[in-house]
Amino acid sequence: MSGTPVSDTRSTNGAEQRLVVVCGLPGTGKTTVSGHAAETLDAELLRTDVVRTDLFPEPDYTPAEVAAVYDALLDRAGAALRDGDSVVLDGTFKNHARRAAARQLADSVGVRFELVKVECTEAVVRDRIRARSGDESDADFAIHQQFREEFDPIPGDDHAIIDNSGDRDATRSQLVALL
Repeated sequence: MSGTPVSDTRSTNGAEQRLVVVCGLPGTGKTTVSGHAAETLDAELLRTDVVRTDLFPEPDYTPAEVAAVYDALLDRAGAALRDGDSVVLDGTFKNHARRAAARQLADSVGVRFELVKVECTEAVVRDRIRARSGDESDADFAIHQQFREEFDPIPGDDHAIIDNSGDRDATRSQLVALL
């Protein structure tokens, strides 16, 4: 992945400090993948779903609210990065501009940037969304379909793809190989 690699930038655990964005459509398993990534890297995990509920207990998902959530997410990430921590961000990041803002943050702090897109089959998405309970995400299958139409393509080989259609061990193996 690109970004500004700075070989002597180390996180508080001694590993190379980085900002990892885990993006993709609702229901693909971003939260599972981002949790594995944060655990693997001993990084701080920041989720748009959690930031949203912090800022808006009863969100309307207006463009202004969405912008405020991503702004707050990047502010929190920036603070953690400046404190020497690696950070994993979990959100759809469906717009190119939001992904570019995360990359710019990594560049400004001088840490490695990685973009990971999580994908899985539609059947798996349906099953996962049906099974959700007690999670901060409000996304249903209709939201998944809407976001699929709105998701800005990620150009070329500017990212890694994790196929999260299988079991957790298969997903974790892909992630460990990537990170």
